[in-house]
Amino acid sequence: MSVPYETAAYEPPESPESPEDHLARLLGRALNSFELPDEAIRRLDCALAYDSSLHSAHHSAGLHRETYRHTWLLADGRAMTLWELVHNTAPGSDPQHEVYVEEEELRAATARLPLPPDGTEFELPLPAYPAPVPGPRQTYVAEGTADHARRLLRRAENADRPGVETAALLATARGHRITQAFGRPCRAGRIGLSFSLYEHAFLLPDGREVALWEVEHTATPDGRHMCEVYPSEEAARDAMERRATQVS
Repeated sequence: MSVPYETAAYEPPESPESPEDHLARLLGRALNSFELPDEAIRRLDCALAYDSSLHSAHHSAGLHRETYRHTWLLADGRAMTLWELVHNTAPGSDPQHEVYVEEEELRAATARLPLPPDGTEFELPLPAYPAPVPGPRQTYVAEGTADHARRLLRRAENADRPGVETAALLATARGHRITQAFGRPCRAGRIGLSFSLYEHAFLLPDGREVALWEVEHTATPDGRHMCEVYPSEEAARDAMERRATQVS
């Protein structure tokens, strides 16, 4: 959907925290960051965007722990997640931070904490959309917008992807932004399927915003990653559900 935008006032504001800064802050506070694979760090160094959310929490008898999911959008269009564990079970009750690449590693680390099994546990659902950025304007990246649009459309493998008219329109864009979307997760189909949904928004010279929705998934016969691009969020989510049920 297109929304009005004041072209004359377009000034891409500075992002509160870049993906690189967010990664550095996360690794700086984690006691076990040296255990992370070097390859994982190299991939995250080139991330385009990130999203963080509280995944679960446990509070009991003065002890607490929280787990956070930090997800980065990589330059090749894939997503990568690090799991952060925060707890105060160490001597002195100071908060301790740990970070893991695999969710299974997070579960193993959580199981080692001296927390009673009958504590109050709750899982927080992921928001349907990220929290709004304060201020009246969205943040756009001006550099490399046309190239970003070309790469996005080039890696799309679905037959009904946006065509030449959309490509020509986005070639004129003067800014873009990327946001990972959550909500309405796909639960059907083969165990181990991975789905990620991203909104790629482009600011046109006349002030309109045009968005494309990218689905990155492993719902393929051989489990390889596949990228699909759709003109609306509804079409993208319908494709996710369809792919999940087709591969079982």
